Amino acid sequence: MTALTLKIPDTLAAELEAEAKRRSVSKSAVARSALADYLHNPEHGKGQSAYDVAKALGFIGCIKDGPADLATNKKHMEGFGRD
Repeated sequence: MTALTLKIPDTLAAELEAEAKRRSVSKSAVARSALADYLHNPEHGKGQSAYDVAKALGFIGCIKDGPADLATNKKHMEGFGRD
């Protein structure tokens, strides 16, 4: 097995130690598991669009009384981009 040394913030170190104690395993075991989960996740590296994030947070469709679509209704876009 290869050794890896890295620096992490104190807060993350405390979380790592707490998780290791909770699981009754070493900090190395928790770190290996987390790294493996991250690298083997098929969504890793894809990123999310602003729309995906807004939808996941419940922002899409959260305003009930506003106009349906500001971007395509010319009445709402009058003067947009002009000083």
